[in-house]
Amino acid sequence: MTKENNQNNLKQIIDNLLLMNLFTVIFFAIFFFFAIIMQLNGIFIFINFIQIVWNPLIVPLITILIIGALVNGINSWWRRKLLSQEEDI
Repeated sequence: MTKENNQNNLKQIIDNLLLMNLFTVIFFAIFFFFAIIMQLNGIFIFINFIQIVWNPLIVPLITILIIGALVNGINSWWRRKLLSQEEDI
């Protein structure tokens, strides 16, 4: 029972981290559009900030988001395939 509880706790922690990652990526996307609008108005400080944090922060966040979505999709496909094989037996 403790092993299942630990697995559920670990899954809950990973889910929470991925959810925070999603909202962080959404925040930076909105901030990016805001920076583009401000650049069109002649204020370049926001787009300069985006350029500074792009490689060290935003690219890894997007990568983690995409990898998490792929792992989730592969996991659900794998479970569905295993369940269909059990029904055939």
